[in-house]
Amino acid sequence: EGRGPRRGAPRRRCVRPRPRPGISDSLPGRSSSAGPAERMNAAVRAVTRMGIYVGAKVFLIYEGYEGLVEGGDNIKQANWLSVSNIIQLGGTVIGSARCKAFTTRAGRLRAARNLVEHGITNLCVIGGDGSLTGADIFRSEWAGLLEELVRDGQISEEVAKKNCRLNIVGLVGSIDNDFCGTDMTIGTDSALHRIMEVIDAITTTAQSHQRTFVLEVMGRHCGYLALVSGLASGADWLFIPESPPEDGWEDLMCERLGETRSRGSRLNIIIIAEGAIDRSGKPISSNYVKDSSKMGMEAVMALLEATPDTPACVVSLSGNQSVRLPLMECVQVTKDVQKAMDEKRFEEAIQLRGRSFENNWNIYKLLAHQKPAQEKSPFSMAILNVGAPAAGMNAAVRSAVRIGICQGHTIYVVSDGFEGLAKGQVREVGWHDVAGWLGRGGSMLGTKRTLPKTCMEKIVENVRKFNIQGLLVIGGFEAYEGVLQLVEARGQYEELCIVMCVIPATISNNVPGTDFSLGSDTAVNAAMEVRDTDSSGGHRKCHEHYTTEFLYNLYSSEGKGIFDCRINVLGHLQQGGAPTPFDRNYGTKLGVKAVLWMSEKLQQVYSKGRVFANSGDTACVIGLRKKAVAFSPVTELKKVTDFEHRLPQEQWWLNLRLMLKMLANYQISLTEYISGQMEHVTRRTLSIEKGF
Repeated sequence: EGRGPRRGAPRRRCVRPRPRPGISDSLPGRSSSAGPAERMNAAVRAVTRMGIYVGAKVFLIYEGYEGLVEGGDNIKQANWLSVSNIIQLGGTVIGSARCKAFTTRAGRLRAARNLVEHGITNLCVIGGDGSLTGADIFRSEWAGLLEELVRDGQISEEVAKKNCRLNIVGLVGSIDNDFCGTDMTIGTDSALHRIMEVIDAITTTAQSHQRTFVLEVMGRHCGYLALVSGLASGADWLFIPESPPEDGWEDLMCERLGETRSRGSRLNIIIIAEGAIDRSGKPISSNYVKDSSKMGMEAVMALLEATPDTPACVVSLSGNQSVRLPLMECVQVTKDVQKAMDEKRFEEAIQLRGRSFENNWNIYKLLAHQKPAQEKSPFSMAILNVGAPAAGMNAAVRSAVRIGICQGHTIYVVSDGFEGLAKGQVREVGWHDVAGWLGRGGSMLGTKRTLPKTCMEKIVENVRKFNIQGLLVIGGFEAYEGVLQLVEARGQYEELCIVMCVIPATISNNVPGTDFSLGSDTAVNAAMEVRDTDSSGGHRKCHEHYTTEFLYNLYSSEGKGIFDCRINVLGHLQQGGAPTPFDRNYGTKLGVKAVLWMSEKLQQVYSKGRVFANSGDTACVIGLRKKAVAFSPVTELKKVTDFEHRLPQEQWWLNLRLMLKMLANYQISLTEYISGQMEHVTRRTLSIEKGF
């Protein structure tokens, strides 16, 4: 794509093939009834677009064989755009589900009726051996199923004659690579990538601590993933179902590990396939085999500053702060957790884990266990994204929508930020409308940098039209500045006397009121990945004229007609891609907490059937300030904002420059280093996890 033919190369005409005679013009691409394998979406996309290309009608069958049996909205005709932007997504966008009904003739009879209803006689099944076997049985029964449908009066003989043959084609989707007849099944390569990412990630830790890691990988009946990852990682020991170890393998394995340690190895890796067994057929579990920078600097400083009276401490990260906690107090609380669990005091055990653990658990229960409210509240909220896209935006929107629905509110989403609000691009959403958003990069709602002052009248008009009483704005500096403009216009427009909240989301991390903006963690990770792939060592002293633009122009000119040259701007790379686990978690928490805060404020300012919010504390930025979530009024933050340079007047992270210089071996006086404070541990304040 995006690459023309080489200079002098012959051009080829692209002839669109016609549908083959004898083949129905209906072709469904569908997922399997097994678990989704990575890259199934690429197959769905290819089948769909190729079917449309040859002139066939293409139907997508959702939720595997279950959707085939249930019919209805599970079978939808597709167009070219139906499969746009799915090739890079994991899993399968059309769903996958095991279906007990399809294993019965009655279930297959219903499936046949649904296919005939849509005129579908060509079925593409993407799945494992079970799914493909089921499809073959379905095909072999097809004539008999049609006869039964005719006999029961569900279809006419004419319809049966028109749909007399069912064609089946299978694409093998199985990450185990357990299907004979193909070198590699769909999903296997991606699964291997995931395994290697894990192995690569633990290697440094293992080297640092002289540890042995035991990894269990998928493969209930096939040891391919274990074998190839063992080869690729240089594993010390491997267990696969195809070749059980000799009796007495435990002693042999320990002897082998001891030998490698004696030769100076600091890392041992053991890989076990899920279905590994010994010679007698007994499963070999990973548990059985197992039985046979910031904080680092602070730890050094803690040692240097220790006195005979200083208690032993553990260095932890609380928010963005390195803190020291008394070691034995932490140990005691850890013991208290186990004691509470042993005595079945589970709620207390969760509290003892710390604020972060308890917070994660409570929010999980809110989102996973609650159902939409049975009764509607009198309040409505609108959610929009403003500024440049940032990873985690969609996670925040998803949790905000769902917790708002749980509260009984009417929830609207707005496309394209304040500009979309001015144009009336507002729609009500339900629980399932945000399904699958958690791991999506960028902004599903669309986002623009337009500020309200350029379209204030239109915004006010639509706030009134949709009766919006709460506005949740997720975005960067423009989101904060835009809400500030709305607040300052309250005196002129009573419609803007509503509750407003800003969730900071920007890779620039420049929004006042928070130490961490949503998306900054993913951005840093993206930068590190790019930097890690850069093998050049002489870039630090480049000539001033060797700019990115100069090199681009040079290579574009010299390679014209041979190869393409593009500029990758790191900032653009940092905006896209899947959010990191931290940003997914952070966005989810911020979305929940923002809506709960807005709900409380709405109750406070609701009187005589209307909302009237005109105090400063009804329009805030939610953010992580050191160790706690805080809601800061935008009117107060205005005093500490540098609008010319679009950032807070003080940035806590500038203190990291000192650390950077120290780690780069600059001669820095230790008196300049700000040490973490010793804090005492209580059952409610112990929290050593990143974030909150």
